[in-house]
Amino acid sequence: MGLRKPRSARLGVDLAGQVEAVGRNVTQFQPGDDVFGVGRGAFAEYVCADGKKLALKPANLTFEQAAAVPVAACTALQVLRDKGRIQPGQSVLINGAAGGVGTFAVQIAKSVGVEVTGVCSARNVDMVRAIGADQVVDYNQDNFTRSRERYDLIFDAVGNHSLSACRRVMRDKGIYVLVGGPDGRWIGPLARLVRMMVVSPFVSQNMVPFLASTNNADLAILKELIETRKVTPVIDRSYTLTEVPQAIRYLEEGHARGKVVITFESTHQR
Repeated sequence: MGLRKPRSARLGVDLAGQVEAVGRNVTQFQPGDDVFGVGRGAFAEYVCADGKKLALKPANLTFEQAAAVPVAACTALQVLRDKGRIQPGQSVLINGAAGGVGTFAVQIAKSVGVEVTGVCSARNVDMVRAIGADQVVDYNQDNFTRSRERYDLIFDAVGNHSLSACRRVMRDKGIYVLVGGPDGRWIGPLARLVRMMVVSPFVSQNMVPFLASTNNADLAILKELIETRKVTPVIDRSYTLTEVPQAIRYLEEGHARGKVVITFESTHQR
């Protein structure tokens, strides 16, 4: 990340593993516990993490699956619950439903009892429908902004349509949440955020950007959703620790289905 050029390296954030040692003020975990969450420098066999950003690993997931959960699933949960304020019976459109955040958003939204429309490419239509979407739009064939449908919430993880186009398919009191931003120079996403801030006060619809904050309370909620089989991580590919550069290059292509995870060459995972 950085304004004019990358300055802050993110050497892995999501993690899952076994506690090796705890600080003297840590009471919720002990050595030997299986946990998942976030920490700096997670592309490693060992990592030092804040106990407030960890939770006990879902019992029905492998370490590989659990490592796919934290940031993406917390983002989906917080957008739907805190910004979208979804209620049973409402209608939600998820643009980017086959991505890392989108696959969690589809499943969490369905667990609440809302009508979900997922937008994705043709190769992902069956997968998005299989994880719970009621309707699936192939963006190569149809433009959801020209639909006659109206949505209470547009969960936009892509940002490839104008705000005015998205507003056409929102209800009068609808909510539009942008997660991340379109590809390109930093000024592109920034300009979109500025437009949202300028337009939102003058229309009945609410348009907001969003950046997640991973915490152990929400990780515990996700753990319950996973253990009750309401949410399951979708994993596209696995790479070994020495293949991290290849994994990043694959992600940069923009076609990952669900999550990409890093595993260890040894059988003893941490």
